[in-house]
Amino acid sequence: MGFLAILNTYAMRVTLSIAITEMVKSNSSNSSNNDNIKDVCGVGTDNHTDNNAVTDPDLLYDWDDHTQGLILSAFYWGYLITHLPGGILSSKFGGKYALGLGILSTGIFTVLTPWVVKLTHGDWRWLVALRVIEGLGEGTTYPALNTMLAQWVPLAERSKIGTLVYAGGQMGTIVCNLISGQLIKYTQDWGSVFYFFGGLGILWFIIFQFLCYSEPKQHPFISKKEQDFLEKAIDGVSDSPLPIPWKTFLTSVPIWALIAAQIGHDWGFYTMVTDLPKYMKEVLRFDVAKNGVWNSIPYAAMWISSMLGGWICDWLIQKDILNITNARKFFTCFGAIGPGIFIMAASYAECNSTLAAWMFTVAMGFMGTYYCGIKVNALDISPNFAGIIMAITNGIGSITGIVTPYLTGALTGDHTVMEWRIVFWISFGIFMSTSIIYGIFGSGEEQWWNNPNKISKNTNFIALETVKPKSNYETN
Repeated sequence: MGFLAILNTYAMRVTLSIAITEMVKSNSSNSSNNDNIKDVCGVGTDNHTDNNAVTDPDLLYDWDDHTQGLILSAFYWGYLITHLPGGILSSKFGGKYALGLGILSTGIFTVLTPWVVKLTHGDWRWLVALRVIEGLGEGTTYPALNTMLAQWVPLAERSKIGTLVYAGGQMGTIVCNLISGQLIKYTQDWGSVFYFFGGLGILWFIIFQFLCYSEPKQHPFISKKEQDFLEKAIDGVSDSPLPIPWKTFLTSVPIWALIAAQIGHDWGFYTMVTDLPKYMKEVLRFDVAKNGVWNSIPYAAMWISSMLGGWICDWLIQKDILNITNARKFFTCFGAIGPGIFIMAASYAECNSTLAAWMFTVAMGFMGTYYCGIKVNALDISPNFAGIIMAITNGIGSITGIVTPYLTGALTGDHTVMEWRIVFWISFGIFMSTSIIYGIFGSGEEQWWNNPNKISKNTNFIALETVKPKSNYETN
């Protein structure tokens, strides 16, 4: 259900990235005016169309690139705001309701999106407001889910299960891209994708309320054997809420390193999720159905590599080939440097649409390993405050979701390869710099402030009990 939670949130988030390519009137006039520009791709054997699949003029709007950038970034304005409240509420009251109600509200407002846009005759300000509200709902997802994982996932299975859950983002993007393109093509109505994926989010909420609970001791159907196993296997989690060490968070080097890595990943990831459909429509000239297919393939590669990465990461730790810290650093940097290189290289494929699409696929394949790196790192350094740390890191990282669509829209007004190349070079630089920071300062060890009750005072010093990963695996 955690996997399906992330799948649904990403599907509802990404619907607009595909739909907006068919909500905006064709830019063919702009393209014809730019025929003398060398790096404007023409319509050819691989570049199929310059027209909309939606032919009803009442469903098409005059939104320029600047306006589209604002619309696509609006979701992250709300998404940023509710991260920290979601983490605090989850730590105090459990993650079930913060997670469930957040996704329910997003589902409802996703279903309402076509009605709002059509009733306001394409007034983009109403769509921006609606997307902000949707973001408010989804902002609690990662902090709440991380709090639940800290209660349910043994250390020895953290990479595998954490990766499985968070890789729902790739599957959601795959499903959304594949289905959205076909739905719009055959219904000739971009609103169909919002009804479909918003409805799935609401359905997930209903099932989740019956099946899932914040922690093992609350679950009415758990066996005594499983509950006893989890109590022994999950180390570092307090039985009662602890005071939140805000000052320590601000001075913790591992947390700041995690924030840097999150910013690097999110910058590249949100550039792809939000703007890749526009690149394929406006530059490579794919029609909506082909756009959906080629947008899904990179995330399929990312999903496969994330699952393999999770298993390999746990195996390397269990076999003492890498300790937790080095494993997190290796897979995080591997998942940033590869995408930085290949996303940038895709722009040098220029109008060779097939080669460019495969460059994006390789890039996202590399990116999948970040899940067993930084995404589960908060569970390592502080199981008790994993939700709040996730709220801080993911919340700050989500600022890039505000910046990247707006910046991309501002830089790519003529829809040329050269303009987009600048966008991809910026991503490359951010990937590289943040990887260096995390590689130097990141950590996979439980921090002393995770549980003050572990501190035993002596007459001359304070001894800190440290978590020894090997002992946990031996226990399991």
